[in-house]
Amino acid sequence: MTKKLKKRLKKIILGATLFLVAVLCNNMVALVEETILGLILFLIAYLVIGGDVVKKACVNIAKGQIFDENFLMLIATIGAFFVGEYPEAVAVMLFYQVGEWFQAYAVNNSRKSIKELMNIRPDYANVLRNEEEQTVSPEDVAIDECIIIKPGERIPLDGIVIKGNTTLDTMALTGESMPREAQEGDTVISGCINLNGVIQVRVTKTFAESTVTKILDLVENASSKKAETENFITRFAKYYTPCVVLSAALLAVLPPLLLQQPFGVWVYRALSFLVISCPCALVISIPLSFFGGLGGAGRAGILVKGSTYLEQLAKAEIVVMDKTGTLTKGNFAVQKIVPAEESMTEEALLEITALAECYSNHPISVSIKNRYGKEIDTSRLTSTEEIAGFGVKAVMDGRVYYVGNDKLMQQINVTIPDVEPIGTVVFAALEGKLLGYLLITDEEKEDAKKCIDGLKKHGIRHIVMLTGDRKEAAAHIAEKLGITEYHAQLLPADKVTNMEKLFANKSENGKLIFVGDGINDAPVLARADIGIAMGGLGSDAAIEAADIVIMTDEPSKIVKAMDISAKTLRIVHQNIVLALGIKFLVLILAAFGFASMWAAVFADVGVAFIAILNAMRAMKVPE
Repeated sequence: MTKKLKKRLKKIILGATLFLVAVLCNNMVALVEETILGLILFLIAYLVIGGDVVKKACVNIAKGQIFDENFLMLIATIGAFFVGEYPEAVAVMLFYQVGEWFQAYAVNNSRKSIKELMNIRPDYANVLRNEEEQTVSPEDVAIDECIIIKPGERIPLDGIVIKGNTTLDTMALTGESMPREAQEGDTVISGCINLNGVIQVRVTKTFAESTVTKILDLVENASSKKAETENFITRFAKYYTPCVVLSAALLAVLPPLLLQQPFGVWVYRALSFLVISCPCALVISIPLSFFGGLGGAGRAGILVKGSTYLEQLAKAEIVVMDKTGTLTKGNFAVQKIVPAEESMTEEALLEITALAECYSNHPISVSIKNRYGKEIDTSRLTSTEEIAGFGVKAVMDGRVYYVGNDKLMQQINVTIPDVEPIGTVVFAALEGKLLGYLLITDEEKEDAKKCIDGLKKHGIRHIVMLTGDRKEAAAHIAEKLGITEYHAQLLPADKVTNMEKLFANKSENGKLIFVGDGINDAPVLARADIGIAMGGLGSDAAIEAADIVIMTDEPSKIVKAMDISAKTLRIVHQNIVLALGIKFLVLILAAFGFASMWAAVFADVGVAFIAILNAMRAMKVPE
């Protein structure tokens, strides 16, 4: 919470306390005699609570911006003081300020600084100059210079590998937890982490044009493209306030002139009319309805960072989703074990690959060992040698085994079958003979299909999957989940480009949702009308950039959030109709002298109470 918000909250609490003291003192003194003490106490409470509203109204009047909610609050509460209804004047201002504070708090927390993104910015580059290695700032490296990246270091600049082989961790950029191989001639991008081999890279882009810099720029600029939803109370006040003020003025002047009655009676009615006109119940009912919806969503494991986003969910037309970690688990598992001949069993093939990979912490190796699930007898191993970018050579039981990718098989002249590359294929060979292969893929989440089906039932006309993974893997998941449009092998900038194209396809009032979980998703989360992050395993950057966070990592909760949004908006509309309907009825009665001030106060408070009870329904979320 910012200092400004804290200060504002303290002022509200102080004003509320003074208001209660004023009410108690006024009631006690009124039993004995009339006194101006009550007026003084209420005035102090009023100025503490609503001083800034009075100031804003005066400033806006000076600028010619008269008819807004600040002017409405000012004229109605001053009218209440004139007719002696001091508690009503202060209470109305108090309720208004509480609602405004909650709104400011929600806006302040809707976007936070994306600190984790700064972790992908490289601090230095090892550049080769005059046959010597120098450590310099990435900004000082020119195009075509040669840089050296060692194991564990982050690639500082985009370029092409001119020497060496390695495995790269690209998660920060693509969101894919599966490492990628890089060898001579391959393009590498800044922000990736070198996992094992030493490579030399010829720089093709300056630091200002590098991928990592563009990502940071995208996040910084994306939020500014979002149009903020105009506050309902402000829109309403533009029309309601001048109508009410004009009606009150006419009520004070016309009847005395036309009917030749005392001005005092009709001026009192006009002031009462202004007091009644203050939309206290409306000011309370709208925020409370949304707060109820926000609370219900929170209890369901859905964190919504402001009522604006809860409202906009009901207008969703396009839903764009990341793949890994969003629709899939992001945990790779052995899906298929295929022996090359009948004499080799699945159990034996799995055991051989697990033994060969036993000393590796590579995600592929971990998935194989997890599938094996037994204690590995390392005494059978004489030696193991990791071949960077290819696999492992292991001497086991006195025989030489090779376990790795298709490039390793080509190196040792082993013929391999054509395998549909929907995941990573790990081949095993013994002394020039293929033993079989393991297919390792990412699994879709249990409720991913339920999520897609639910979105379609909600009338979402366009569901798109954007991923940094390979086309074959993306096609496989898209087909299983029933997603007809997908784009693969994307970097963060590519995702933003695709998003911009999708923005052109939605209606003027329609909203575009993006769902993701990684640092690489932060730019698109910030750019979307509504960004939804998977919060359980998602990165801090994604969570902070998002407007809504699914704390349980269940994509089906997106559908539940839409259900909550629809229910909340129904309640909001009910409260608006209730508040305005009764308000206009009492206004008409007051104009003809059939509603006393206390009757008006009771009606206003009664409507607010009913609205509060109705708003509480939004907190109840069905299982």
